[in-house]
Amino acid sequence: LVTYCGLRCRRSSYGYRFCFFSNEGRPTEGRHIHVRKGENVARFWLDPEPVLASSWGMTGTELNMIERIVRANADLFRSRWNERFPS
Repeated sequence: LVTYCGLRCRRSSYGYRFCFFSNEGRPTEGRHIHVRKGENVARFWLDPEPVLASSWGMTGTELNMIERIVRANADLFRSRWNERFPS
């Protein structure tokens, strides 16, 4: 199952979807967000500060833009993660 984070950003976040997956690992991995656009994906750790963890198929320009979006919305993503995966 996929949990979308409800990010409201101009131009629908430029076509990117920000989400978590219900099977994030056992034990649950550290807080992170998945970013998808078509077949292209990236993952950003949220703690202590957002940083790129991995990516497939995205350009450096895209990753820089996505990182700015993730940084601007890090508190929202952390809050949604805590709702989805209570400790």
